[in-house]
Amino acid sequence: MHIIWTILIGFIAGLLARAVLPGNNSMGFILTAVLGIAGSLVATYAGQAMGWYAAGAGAGFIASVVGAAVLLGVWHLVTR
Repeated sequence: MHIIWTILIGFIAGLLARAVLPGNNSMGFILTAVLGIAGSLVATYAGQAMGWYAAGAGAGFIASVVGAAVLLGVWHLVTR
């Protein structure tokens, strides 16, 4: 159940990251969601592995949004 919750949070984090990042984001809804989920998974498990926060902590959501924003930013730079 934890992985499903992380994917759902990643979906929301991807949409929030796209709204926060400036510039022309011409990628579609599906790619935004996939990159948001990937950023969320990486940020969630990396933060827990490093001991920054526990599972289910509010900082995990913030890290998910930051991870999604970083991946969306990298994707924007690569596809430019």
